[in-house]
Amino acid sequence: MAHNMKTTLDLNEALLIEAKRVAAQRRTSLKAIVEHALSREIHPAASSDNPDAELYQTGPFGILSLKKRAEPLAPEKARRQVERQYDPEDARVIEIAEGKV
Repeated sequence: MAHNMKTTLDLNEALLIEAKRVAAQRRTSLKAIVEHALSREIHPAASSDNPDAELYQTGPFGILSLKKRAEPLAPEKARRQVERQYDPEDARVIEIAEGKV
């Protein structure tokens, strides 16, 4: 069972203001923003979370991105890669957004 602990941080004023703005936009707390950022920094996504190591790379913050390629990724192959990441409800939303429904 994890216990909460109080601590004091000395943060750059501009960074703190920006973090509070982001928290307000997301309708969450500054504490949640800081905890999420620390968690991502301490436990970045493992390479095992990478669905296709030939296409994706895990960045320093644990975020997957397409690898730069010498040859461009064909649009249909890129679309299939994106579609694999969504469940059927997401696909329906995408179809509606694209005016296909």
